[in-house]
Amino acid sequence: MNSKTKKQATLFDALLCISFLVVVLVTCLVVLKKYEISAHIPLVISGVFAGFIAIFKLGFTWKELEEGILETINTTMPSILILLVVGILIGTWILGGIVPSMIYWGLNILSPGIFLIATTLICSIVSISTGSSWTTAGTIGIALLGIGSALGIPSPIVAGAIISGAYFGDKMSPLSDTTNLAPAMAGTTLFEHINHMLYTTVPALVIALILYGILGFKYSGNQIDTTQITQIQNTLVNSYNTLSPLLLLVPIAVIAMVILKIPAIPALIIGALLGAFVSVVFQGASIADAIVAAKSGYISKSGMIFVDELLTRGGLDSMLGTVSLMLCALVTGGILEKTGMLQALAESILKVAKGTFGLIAATIFTAIGTNLAVADQYLAIVIPGSMYKDAFKKQGLAAKNLSRALEDSATITSPLIPWNTCGAYMSATLGVGSLAFLPFAFFNLLCPIISLFYGATGISIEKITEKESCNNNIDELKNII
Repeated sequence: MNSKTKKQATLFDALLCISFLVVVLVTCLVVLKKYEISAHIPLVISGVFAGFIAIFKLGFTWKELEEGILETINTTMPSILILLVVGILIGTWILGGIVPSMIYWGLNILSPGIFLIATTLICSIVSISTGSSWTTAGTIGIALLGIGSALGIPSPIVAGAIISGAYFGDKMSPLSDTTNLAPAMAGTTLFEHINHMLYTTVPALVIALILYGILGFKYSGNQIDTTQITQIQNTLVNSYNTLSPLLLLVPIAVIAMVILKIPAIPALIIGALLGAFVSVVFQGASIADAIVAAKSGYISKSGMIFVDELLTRGGLDSMLGTVSLMLCALVTGGILEKTGMLQALAESILKVAKGTFGLIAATIFTAIGTNLAVADQYLAIVIPGSMYKDAFKKQGLAAKNLSRALEDSATITSPLIPWNTCGAYMSATLGVGSLAFLPFAFFNLLCPIISLFYGATGISIEKITEKESCNNNIDELKNII
């Protein structure tokens, strides 16, 4: 079919494809939940439907759609490569005792008077070191929930503190998949994204800690049962030759490289190599053990279920499921973007959303709406990221403003929605309903509010630099040519 016969995508076309996507995902993930269907194939089916509309209604050829898909995937390739390196790093860091050391020393800050504050900080430490909110909640989170119950603290409050800490790390850790995906979709670098998020993340965490301190004050006279914590620490000590604080020099070295603005992939590769070195020198592992951990991950055989679930992870292979999910989501996203459907939807929204605040608010509410409708935090990053990327450029706003808004909404609100994959997991794992812990997940509630405040006041909102502006102009000329 000749490209001259193409029709311009309308808002109806966009809503039709997105509605189909919602219906397929809800059917597979909610209605057919007992079959444990993942989002991968539903996303592919939705891509096929979008392709059908694009070819037979709008007049695109398959070759053009394929180009659009590959262009979209290409924008996320740095993120995909980082994820694979992160898997390698996690495997070597657990084998080398680096992650266990973070957990061991983090547990030492527990105190009866500040249990909720300590819970948030411990979960923050674990999630930063692992990059996974799910692992944090499913291991240390369960242990802390049990201790909180013994103190007489209501489970929804403890669950809120656990989720706040878990998502602080999920949002800020360079090991997190969402932390890598957001800048990839927005068109900025990983460490610029992380640095820019400090403006919303740090105040949100500080306020959350103050609120947890006020809530926990009434329980300060209770005696804490440290049996579970002691058992976890003893198991960690018995599983490794040493958990010396010296091991913490490895993550400190990676942080130093971040500060020195060494690119993400080289910095993480160096971190992974240091993890392998530590595992051989300090833990007595062989080079073969380090290679296996880098590829397949670490398998803990401590005999304690919490510790084994916490430490059995990592490796390049562990990231393949996330990478494939990203690719499946980008098939649909690439078609919607190539055909102009996303642009049609964005233009309709931007008719109402005016100025910097309107654009940031549109991003945040679109991401939250995607979380509600599609029930997947990855799509809640991919879809608004694709929709508003050009709008941020046209308003002269740096891409890191978009990536931060995506994380302040898509990542953070996902566990608060009962039917979202993250909300369902947290509820099932902690045994507390999403709507029950929602009022106490202070960090998650504060991040989008602070982000909106900055959008309204202009605080920390950065403009495109002259160099970035020139690059954007060059890209536009290339597209015209």
